[in-house]
Amino acid sequence: MAEMTIRRVGVLSLAKIQGLLMLVIGLIIGVIYGLIFMIFGAALASVMPKDESQAIGAGGTVLIGLIMMIAIPITYGLLGFIGGAIGGLIYNALAGIVGGIRIDLEGTMPAAYVPPPSQPWSPSPQ
Repeated sequence: MAEMTIRRVGVLSLAKIQGLLMLVIGLIIGVIYGLIFMIFGAALASVMPKDESQAIGAGGTVLIGLIMMIAIPITYGLLGFIGGAIGGLIYNALAGIVGGIRIDLEGTMPAAYVPPPSQPWSPSPQ
């Protein structure tokens, strides 16, 4: 078992991963909220009096639901990227003070890199 310490993290690397994870979470949440908004909007529009306001209300809720499905993942992704960058900077500053996070790794250690055997040299014909 090998004990190692994480002393620094790549700020941009952490920001990209955090942004991508939050984008996926935002996509799930955005689709759920968008569908709920569209379904309830259509249900409310169906019980309204039958005139132009019904078409406007139903079309508006569908449009807002679609906008939510697009805007929520983008917003979550951007905020996740910014939060990951700030978190990486804070971690690097604090790890310099307290020494980082210790982890225990278990498994087989890879053998040291052995270069391939050298090939016999022969001059090229001219």
